[in-house]
Amino acid sequence: MNREATKARTYRGRIAPTPSGYLHLGHGSTFRIAMDRTREAGGVLVYRTEDLDQSRCRPEFVEAAMRDLRDFGLSWEEGPDVGGSFGPYVQSQRRSHYLDAWRKLHASGRIYPCSKSRKDVRGALSAPHADDPDPVFSPELRPPEGTGGDATSPGSVNWRFRVPDGGTLSFEDGRCGPCAYLAGKDFGDFLVWRKDGFPSYELAVAVDDVAMEITEVVRGEDLLKSTARQILIYETLGVQAPDFYHCELVLDAEGRRLAKRTGAARLSESDVAG
Repeated sequence: MNREATKARTYRGRIAPTPSGYLHLGHGSTFRIAMDRTREAGGVLVYRTEDLDQSRCRPEFVEAAMRDLRDFGLSWEEGPDVGGSFGPYVQSQRRSHYLDAWRKLHASGRIYPCSKSRKDVRGALSAPHADDPDPVFSPELRPPEGTGGDATSPGSVNWRFRVPDGGTLSFEDGRCGPCAYLAGKDFGDFLVWRKDGFPSYELAVAVDDVAMEITEVVRGEDLLKSTARQILIYETLGVQAPDFYHCELVLDAEGRRLAKRTGAARLSESDVAG
């Protein structure tokens, strides 16, 4: 779907912070663009809390995110604090929806249980790629076809999506233009379910964006490759993908991407007014 086609129906955008720390200026910038594009289209902005990483997400960060974003000048029409028709808007409360999607993916034969660790994945790579922060899962690590076919639930193992090696995943990005990624080269088999009992980011956001009728996803350009993976999920589930708009990243004085893990200043400490 292109931007003009999206405008033909009610535009629905979203902002989806992860409460694993305080939000920084990069988050604020991306979420403001999401709000501005929603307002431009006369649409509805949805606020969703993505709290599936139970080891890092905390209730205090949930409250702080909403407070900091409102102080930064953002507002939304649907979400945990204002209600709406597509709730709950908290991912940890939506496990049944993700399980339904897992069952559909499992019935398609496209996913399989995987016991391989990050160390195994890196060990299967050639030396020049061994330190890649997003290593490609090697086909040699796949189990035989049909493995896990008799499973009735994810259980306590990881599940991966078997990508169509050599297939090109193409999409038109609202900011970056035409994008294309080669399955098996740019990205490999990816997680859709984690052994801790929760879906992966790729599966959860795809399911939620469809359920909440999001027409355009606005997020950072570091997630461009994730879009290619999610398109495979959309296609397998037989649903229409939203449009995408990937924003330029906000960098620090050293040219590094702002990140919670590197101690980027909290959004509320920014001198950029809302």
